[in-house]
Amino acid sequence: MAKSKLTVNGTAQEVDCDPATPLLYVLRNTLNLKGAKFGCGLEQCGACAVLIDGEPVLSCVRAVSEFDGQNITTVEGLSENGEPNAVQRAFIAESAAQCGYCTSGLVVATTALLKRNPQPSREDINEALADHLCRCGSHVRVLKAIDRLAAAGGSHDR
Repeated sequence: MAKSKLTVNGTAQEVDCDPATPLLYVLRNTLNLKGAKFGCGLEQCGACAVLIDGEPVLSCVRAVSEFDGQNITTVEGLSENGEPNAVQRAFIAESAAQCGYCTSGLVVATTALLKRNPQPSREDINEALADHLCRCGSHVRVLKAIDRLAAAGGSHDR
């Protein structure tokens, strides 16, 4: 066991775990942050996505030791004063979730996309979401939610 020093959702955390433990396990089992999900366990579905220094990263197989000193933001950390942020509100408005299992990863990926490109093209959106699978078929509603945000000038943080 070793101590990992993480900054999660703006709060410094020190966790005692095997350095090879996947980040997702630490977030869910040690820090009780259940937004990122375990889907495939192979970095192929996107349910485990979190932001690392603002960039989307799949966390189900990456060792927690890789993230010492980096800023980790989970879907829980995207809310604003306990209220959904603009991306979350757009997903709600477009009913862009059915079962909801993939939703946190999609929200995280969309947040990162809109921060770097407030008015993405369809190609940009498709590329940003390429690692995210939805078995329920809400892709069309997810795209509508992103289009809503892009039409508003990418106001992802209002």
